[in-house]
Amino acid sequence: MKKKLRYLLFTFFIFPIAVHAQFESFQDSVVQLYGVVMTADSLHGVPSVSIMVKGQNRGTISNENGVFSIVVLKGDKVEFTSIGYKPVLASIPKDLVGNQYSIIQLMINDTIYLPATIIKPRPTREQFARDFANTVVPDDDITIARKNNNSATRRLLSASLPSDGREASNNYMRQYANKLSYAGQIAPQNIFNPFAWNEFIKAWKRGDFKSKK
Repeated sequence: MKKKLRYLLFTFFIFPIAVHAQFESFQDSVVQLYGVVMTADSLHGVPSVSIMVKGQNRGTISNENGVFSIVVLKGDKVEFTSIGYKPVLASIPKDLVGNQYSIIQLMINDTIYLPATIIKPRPTREQFARDFANTVVPDDDITIARKNNNSATRRLLSASLPSDGREASNNYMRQYANKLSYAGQIAPQNIFNPFAWNEFIKAWKRGDFKSKK
């Protein structure tokens, strides 16, 4: 019992001291980084420069005059990036005294050389007109949609597409229902159906059975 009491007293007094010491150590490593980003050739402020702490998802951007401010830790690496300039990586000293650090970061223009492009005119006006008239223009979305929705294409697709699960199950259920309806008796034949004969005579008069050349 006495050992437990001593352990509790030790934890009660020592734990706050350790937490306080750890907090003071972390507080001492926090640095307020501020400065200005400028061009190396003309010393003009560079606006909208991305300033990110390397390896961490936090950062800031410079204002219209190139001025910025961000909280970092001692030993962090800060990366400066902007379109048209080479990226720069700056390090915060680990043995920095104090909690403030100022910097003037110079950015160097990033020159990009593109391959040469040679523009040649058409030899004659007639050749340009001929090539322009013979140029094949691909179909746009509206033309493709119209081609896919004409009656011939729809008939071809309906004939070639297999039935889905619902259609197959409905067809099976209809066949099974007809089979149960005429169970134990002979199913009726259309040859004795007057309505079928009537439709046949009408089709014959319309010429549906004539061969089309």
